[in-house]
Amino acid sequence: MMRAMFSGVAGLKAHQTGMDVIGNNIANVNTYGFKSSRTTYRDVYYQTLAGSSDGDQNTDATSRLYGGRNPSQIGYGSTAASVDVLNTRSGMVPTGKSGDCYIDGEGYFVVKDGDNYLYTRVGSMGFDADGNLTDGNGRLVCGISGDTATAADGKIATPAVINVADINTYKNITIGSDGKITGEKGGTVTTLGTIALANIPNTSGLTQQGQSYFKAVSNTGDPTYYAAGTGTTGGLRTSALESSNTDLANEFSQMIVTQRGFQANSKIITVSDQMLEELVNLKR
Repeated sequence: MMRAMFSGVAGLKAHQTGMDVIGNNIANVNTYGFKSSRTTYRDVYYQTLAGSSDGDQNTDATSRLYGGRNPSQIGYGSTAASVDVLNTRSGMVPTGKSGDCYIDGEGYFVVKDGDNYLYTRVGSMGFDADGNLTDGNGRLVCGISGDTATAADGKIATPAVINVADINTYKNITIGSDGKITGEKGGTVTTLGTIALANIPNTSGLTQQGQSYFKAVSNTGDPTYYAAGTGTTGGLRTSALESSNTDLANEFSQMIVTQRGFQANSKIITVSDQMLEELVNLKR
């Protein structure tokens, strides 16, 4: 009887985690570059009442005295086993801002985080007063400064902060599909830099940092960096950003299933409590 109550409590906790994930997905339905998550559930500890056994045979092995026996076990509920980020690509949202970039394929923009890198799918960019290319949060965007060429395969060994010292002297600054930033000065078009995109072998291993950033902590493999459209990275589409991949129809469906699961587990606790009450009242 008490096992049923413990199972119900475990189920409540598991479904609460599931509802927390659903709530975060729905809250970010209009967040650019957001990647929704899902919750998977697993059963937990089992108490074995009787173990399994093979059948007993006569000494001549021609017939059995007893048949085999299957185990008898009682479980102790469920748990939220994992919360997985769904790294599916979503649609392009036109913004009308020339500094916005949408990655049409695989890859992540690279920004500086102290001595490390952070990765994002949100390409809202512009130059600050010092000529540094920054994103919408003020983080420094990385790639190659100037007209330095990439390797033949487009690979960038070590992305650095993109800086244009005299940025105010250029006009008609644009970003191409290959990540090259160009500007016009004195009637001459000059390459000011190249935006790097990161190829992450295992994107599911990225750790979410908030503000649409991811960090390669472990189990991601070694990131490699390329100019947009080379390696396995996609090209850039300007004046657009990536929409959230939250599927509202799926989230509301999962909300109903999760709510009913929570309700059913709460009923187990209620019924177990009533049975305990009946047991206590046997002696009046």
